[in-house]
Amino acid sequence: MSSTPHASRVTSAGAAWLASAGTYPRSTLALWEQRPDAPVVLPCGSVFDVVSAPAMFGRRMLDRMWAEGPGSGPVAEYRGRILLFAAPGTAQRLPSLLEWEEWGTRGRSEGDGRTGAVPPLLCHGTGDAVTVPAPAGPDRAAARWLVAPDTRRPWLPGPEILLWAAVRAARAAVRISIFPPADLDANVYDVSRRR
Repeated sequence: MSSTPHASRVTSAGAAWLASAGTYPRSTLALWEQRPDAPVVLPCGSVFDVVSAPAMFGRRMLDRMWAEGPGSGPVAEYRGRILLFAAPGTAQRLPSLLEWEEWGTRGRSEGDGRTGAVPPLLCHGTGDAVTVPAPAGPDRAAARWLVAPDTRRPWLPGPEILLWAAVRAARAAVRISIFPPADLDANVYDVSRRR
């Protein structure tokens, strides 16, 4: 085994951080000691919030966060969705920021390329719970870590950073040009020979 940790494997400090979200952290850690491949359901709102995006759009957000932004906190994939772990309070604030930017669900209309570019983001906060992948699950499992927690206090993006990533991902997906596409079958005339 190499000396550098694998980005998709949860460290013991990361597992302790995840378990701290639950009502009985020691029980969760004991379960993971017995069955390190067991996913668990943990509550959101106190230790972390989770923003869930469709897989393709979530990957674009993640790419933007790492290529042009500050990076991300822990990120998991579960049943065709990307789970972005965020700072507590993000689930409450992000929908209003998306609405303010006219990317929210109330601003959606048929045929409007801008509002249709951001798919609905599910924000899980206080009162919600999410399935957290196993600390040592297989790489091709239905629930797996893309960016695993590796410390007791991982950095978690807030609503402004996730808004920025969503807008950047949507703009990258919808390329708008002021020039019409070239017509390859058009007749081309040399206007320099005009009389």
